[in-house]
Amino acid sequence: MQKKLGEGRPMKIIEAMKKIKDLRRKFDDLKADIALHCAHMDYEKPVYGDTQRVKVTGWLQACDDIADEILTLRVRIQNTNLVTNVTVELAGKKISKTIAEWIHRRRDLAKLQESVYLVMSDATLANSRRLREGRVKESSGQDRDVTIIRYFDPSLRDQKIDMFRSEPLQIDAALEIANAVTDLVEI
Repeated sequence: MQKKLGEGRPMKIIEAMKKIKDLRRKFDDLKADIALHCAHMDYEKPVYGDTQRVKVTGWLQACDDIADEILTLRVRIQNTNLVTNVTVELAGKKISKTIAEWIHRRRDLAKLQESVYLVMSDATLANSRRLREGRVKESSGQDRDVTIIRYFDPSLRDQKIDMFRSEPLQIDAALEIANAVTDLVEI
């Protein structure tokens, strides 16, 4: 298991993420070599001569080793994300959550909460009734003024929608910093 990355210092989250990306590239390169050299026709000369079987076997082992290293790095990142708190300022409030919690907020929960405020409307497609204030003619033929009675504060709704829309960007900014400065937790 690789604990350090260069100069004997702990590996940062961002370094582990980039290392995983590079390991995937190496894995794909080896897989392409295996596909190309794992068999040949009896009339062809193997590219690696008598060592072709050894070469392919070595590549297979390297792929296994790379997959193990990717797994180790991913688990270390997950563990780090579960125990590392990050503070994000949202709507003027400083909120502290683990990196894992912020990832979930960023992935879909902020959008989910925004969606409930988006349906609180009286004149948009979100509300299929499309309520309108004004004068209406009653069945008796008389005109009558009608108003909409809202069970929500439109200003608060607008503030919440704005907050939930900007939350992912604020989370991204905080997590970029956290990923650059946070050491991976050992497993």
